[in-house]
Amino acid sequence: MDVDAHEELRPYLFSIAYRMLGSVAEAEDVVQDAFLRYAEAEAEADSPKAYLATVTTRLAIDRLRSARARREVYPGEWLPEPLVDDEAVRHAETADSLSLAFLHLLEKLSPVERAVFLLREVFDYPYEEVGRIVGKSPENCRQILTRAHRHIEEGRRRFDVSREEREEVARRFLAAWEEGDTQGLVELLAADATVYGDGGGKAPSVPKPLVGAERVAKALIGWGRQAWAQGLVHRPARVNGEPGLVFYGPDGRAVWVAALEIADGVVVAVRSILNPDKVAHVPAR
Repeated sequence: MDVDAHEELRPYLFSIAYRMLGSVAEAEDVVQDAFLRYAEAEAEADSPKAYLATVTTRLAIDRLRSARARREVYPGEWLPEPLVDDEAVRHAETADSLSLAFLHLLEKLSPVERAVFLLREVFDYPYEEVGRIVGKSPENCRQILTRAHRHIEEGRRRFDVSREEREEVARRFLAAWEEGDTQGLVELLAADATVYGDGGGKAPSVPKPLVGAERVAKALIGWGRQAWAQGLVHRPARVNGEPGLVFYGPDGRAVWVAALEIADGVVVAVRSILNPDKVAHVPAR
């Protein structure tokens, strides 16, 4: 495979692996491993893309099986690693399936369910191809997909606002947060708004989700004041294609990434990632 083909396929393979694993580093490892296996097999497949997508998916399934045991004993909430202002997120036709809210929902699925769901619903593979990749019959894959949909729909919010409306809600929300306006935040939060925090046991975070507009508003304002008192600076950012913000330490490194989930004209969830391992790849300020 020539260099151009290699570089052309890498983003596509990463998009599969990242959605499967929710980890930037692990997705990059899986893609690299897939290319190595292709080279070692001296494969001249009819379609390198199909061959590599198959290997990438199977490697991701194996990784996810071992990762699930680690996530069960993870300190507090486990959230996916964020992609900040990523070019691929802005231009991908399947950008909605990269949101932290969507990836968080996918954690309900088994590794094979997740692969079947993504290959069929996001990447539009025919059932026969999905079955070949995951080692199941097409009919079995249909049943797996039905089951996966049921799990996903149980926790899914209906997004009935345009991107422009989401941006406006986010702008007002961030302004109220910066001003320490508790009531202003409450008015922009759903009654059952939830904060999910991921510190990984390495940074302060909520041990379990915080629910309720007033509780969330007061917590966010308190955390914001602490951050600014410690010399952190922040900026609005697109986090996995959705509105959010990034806080940077005095040395310019990202230390906190927050993504806003917006539906029905209000913020329904804030996913707050402070685990230093999960924000290490975010470019410095």
